[in-house]
Amino acid sequence: MRTAVVGLGLLVPLAVVGAGQRGSDAPAISVTFRDIAPAAGLVFRHVNGASPAKHFAETMGSGGLFFDYDGDGWIDIFLVDGGSQADPAIARTARHRLFRNRGNGSFEDTTAKSSIRHSGYGMGACAGDYDNDGRIDLYVTNASLNALYRNAGGGTFTDVTAAAGVGSPRWASSCGFLDFDRDGDLDLFVTNYVTMGKNANRVCRGGTPAVRVYCHPLNFEGTQNTLYRNNGNGTFTDVVAQSGIATFRGNGLGVAVADYDDDGLVDVFVANDAVPNFLFHNDGKGRFTETALGAGVAVATDGQARAGMGTMFGDYDGDGRVDLVVTNHETEMHSLFRNVGGGLFADATVPSGVGPATVPYVGFGVVFFDYDNDSDLDLAEVNGHVIDNVAQVRNGGRYAQKRLLLQNTGGRFRDVSAQSGPAFAVESVGRTLVSGDIDNDGDLDLLVTNNGGRVELLRNDGGNRANGILIRLAGEKSNRDGIGARLRITTGTRTLVRDVASGGSYQGQNDLRVHVGLGDRTRAERIEVRWPSGLVEQLTDVPANQIITVREGKGIVAAVPFAR
Repeated sequence: MRTAVVGLGLLVPLAVVGAGQRGSDAPAISVTFRDIAPAAGLVFRHVNGASPAKHFAETMGSGGLFFDYDGDGWIDIFLVDGGSQADPAIARTARHRLFRNRGNGSFEDTTAKSSIRHSGYGMGACAGDYDNDGRIDLYVTNASLNALYRNAGGGTFTDVTAAAGVGSPRWASSCGFLDFDRDGDLDLFVTNYVTMGKNANRVCRGGTPAVRVYCHPLNFEGTQNTLYRNNGNGTFTDVVAQSGIATFRGNGLGVAVADYDDDGLVDVFVANDAVPNFLFHNDGKGRFTETALGAGVAVATDGQARAGMGTMFGDYDGDGRVDLVVTNHETEMHSLFRNVGGGLFADATVPSGVGPATVPYVGFGVVFFDYDNDSDLDLAEVNGHVIDNVAQVRNGGRYAQKRLLLQNTGGRFRDVSAQSGPAFAVESVGRTLVSGDIDNDGDLDLLVTNNGGRVELLRNDGGNRANGILIRLAGEKSNRDGIGARLRITTGTRTLVRDVASGGSYQGQNDLRVHVGLGDRTRAERIEVRWPSGLVEQLTDVPANQIITVREGKGIVAAVPFAR
């Protein structure tokens, strides 16, 4: 392998390996997903506190994420519990859970040791090393007061919410760490949903005869999102007003962070429920301009807002520009926006095949991921209605719904759920969906949370029959996790774009390691890393089927073969 750093005049030589083989055009492989949560020791059932009073929060959670909290190279799992807004006794049974990956296919519940405590009514979570001490920290959103847990090492966390100044009392949903000012430490964006006010438990009805149902979000006031700037000393400052973001009020549920116009600055997309989405363009001077309508991602082609919930950026068509997916309500179709350059997106919902496949479903968590290692980003999503008694409101209405696996076939998607194993034959009230390689075997697995139901861990069986690489970044001048970095991986005649991103999907976060499928190619001819600091680093002739660690300015500093 060779590596070179562009921009600082550095050259770090590594071992040279021979040339690669033909491109990633091998025949399709068979991949199935199986739920291994019970066998792996991942035992958790979400407490939603569902009650006849129909408190709105009961139907909107709950989240979870992959992150390597102990730094041993195996991704661990954090799950957010809900609670009860109607019954204190039920509320006391709720508790967040932390599971350590043992590296042998099983997980250990380390919640008690972690000192992470449940409070309020939990929603989602995101993770990032905000103090650059080499240990990844955790932020938990709530329908009341959010919480920041600093990773103290040794498997323990310290609640530093008050000291850090990030305990917003708004009803928060999703979050993401980002370095919007490129100063080397992680800032924090939080999407906020609605303001309940005096109508916190108003009565809403639907159906004939009318029955009580969870209220529509337009029965409440929208609210502003929150942007915290990291002061670099363990504290944050709420800069939402001076950033220009506070001007815009919506019903924020999902957040996705990426540099959509490739100007070196990360931007923020917010999926809004029943009102137009937001796209906040970063000007690099501490301010954001809301550009969703002009960019083509605020509403659908009919000019109407959708019930945006989950969202993620990803280059599904391989043109080097990150596209955008947003999950919506049933009958609306879930949106796919193709980035056409110049800060503009085209609505590809129908021509891509995503729209027709998603018409019957209320979508929440969604991921772009290459499940079959063929180099194309596929789509998976989990669905579930928000009205638990929808069968009484609409004939044929289903609270629990199937999840979808949509295979990318050259820029068009086809529903392969039925042939993708028992895990995709299940109906549930899906909320969070995130991806990560739990067993370090070179293919991506899935974590699914279900409202009022048990967690599922979907192991990918067969994806690693094609080649791939996992890339872990370690920042020096940039933030320690490399969040915000953009990678361009050249394999054969193709160049693939992948980002390191916190947050995404719905109330969750994917594995921060970048997974790249290579098909039948045995190496990546070139990997370019554009760090948040602006440094551009080049790696050449990188063999497949290994996990590599790239340290900013130093190239590949570790390589471990996949655990087959």
